[in-house]
Amino acid sequence: MAVVRSEYFPAGAVFVGVLLFWTIGLLGGLSWLSGGQPPLAILTWMIFIYGVVVLSPLAGIWAAVDLVRRWWRNRQARRQQLGTADVESS
Repeated sequence: MAVVRSEYFPAGAVFVGVLLFWTIGLLGGLSWLSGGQPPLAILTWMIFIYGVVVLSPLAGIWAAVDLVRRWWRNRQARRQQLGTADVESS
């Protein structure tokens, strides 16, 4: 449960989802087109996939920026705490 409560979890989940989507796509995720499906079903699925292809890089970039921003902020906070602890001890 500590992972789900982590401040990194939402952005990390989005980032992993985007990477998983593109990995599946690169490994042959469109092989379902070779099956005999109705044209309307294929068109609907392709429109959905097109939307995901367009939006997933944006979501991935946003998640990566959020992860880096949170990591940097926490790193700066730890540095300040260590700096104030050194000043208080002397």
